[in-house]
Amino acid sequence: MDDNSVNEQAWTRYGRHHLDRGTVVPEPDRFDWGFWGTGPGDELLGEITGQRILDIGSGIGRYPAYLARTRQAEVHAVEASATQHQRAVDRYGTGPGLQLVHNNAVEYLRNAPTPVYDAAYSVHGLAYIDPHQLLPALAPRVREGGKLVFSVLNTNSDGVGPIGEVAARDEFLPLKGGDELAVRMWVLSPALWEDLLVEAGFLVEDITVLTAPEATSPVACTLIAARRRLTVSPRRVTSRPRSTRPPLANAAFGVGVIVTDAAGHVLLGHHRSGVWECPGGKVDAGESIEEAAVRELQEETALRAEAGDVQVLALLLDEVGGTNRLTAVALVSSYGGDPVAAEPDLVSRWVWADTKALPDPLFVPSAQALRTWRPELPIDHPPARRISQISQPMNPRVGRWQC
Repeated sequence: MDDNSVNEQAWTRYGRHHLDRGTVVPEPDRFDWGFWGTGPGDELLGEITGQRILDIGSGIGRYPAYLARTRQAEVHAVEASATQHQRAVDRYGTGPGLQLVHNNAVEYLRNAPTPVYDAAYSVHGLAYIDPHQLLPALAPRVREGGKLVFSVLNTNSDGVGPIGEVAARDEFLPLKGGDELAVRMWVLSPALWEDLLVEAGFLVEDITVLTAPEATSPVACTLIAARRRLTVSPRRVTSRPRSTRPPLANAAFGVGVIVTDAAGHVLLGHHRSGVWECPGGKVDAGESIEEAAVRELQEETALRAEAGDVQVLALLLDEVGGTNRLTAVALVSSYGGDPVAAEPDLVSRWVWADTKALPDPLFVPSAQALRTWRPELPIDHPPARRISQISQPMNPRVGRWQC
């Protein structure tokens, strides 16, 4: 039996259990994407009044009935379990704006006559359906720009979190009386859900992990809001956009500027922390490495250079405090002015240092940059990976870097 059939059978048994018990579930007074009545509500779906909405894995129909009643939406609620569907029909029948459908979601999306939906959502339902089957079937049924919002399990009651591959795993549905039903669930990492959505034709707008209000409970849900991507002529697209959100920062990007005088001395500043360092700092958004080097040089030392006077020697990668650090090594030998302590609260003075007698201690990125410029210098520093080298003339005694 395949995973989807296992789940359909388990949920049918689950529904039968509650039909036999006569379980009464109260009407919701708001949307609950998690299990605790906290977090955002149906406002995530946007303005859906009077629009056609799809609920995937609608269970006993509480939320589709809620939207039909409070938002006057036309809601098609699709449920694969015969007994869960029966519970919905018994409770809501064929009320205004509500269409209860007993069908496998993938089969329904592939064959139903309804052309497109203005929005689609699922409260915990998508985790029980193979995303490689569901998402490609769903994308064409959501209008371009239409919302898709869903919540799925992130961490179970045993504290087992999501996985990074598209595979189902064993989970269990608890029943009143202590019994449980085995199900197969796709408990995927948020990053993997994003990859699958982008591949299917959606842009992810937001991903939130909802946690239990009790600190002792490990249970968590992933809440994802996405939009169907607009169709754009392939001639205008150079790369696939992955998300409307900026990428999560995982690196600090800076430039270290090596400045030399006519005698071959190198400019070093004495930082208030006690270390000696080259001019430099972070590369701002939209700046080139050369532009950042020129800006930082002037801000810190008042020396004036042009971007064309900057030679980028290499890009170094190391790690500090759990964050990747990228340092571009730049050489400037043509400039105007004399160095002054332009930021005296940071660097008290600048000196021209003889490379044969460099002061210490050196700031780590500056030490790494100097050794990149002059490998023979006797400088000890934590290792850095040189991930780029530019083939151009350097100091005559060193020769050329080779790419």
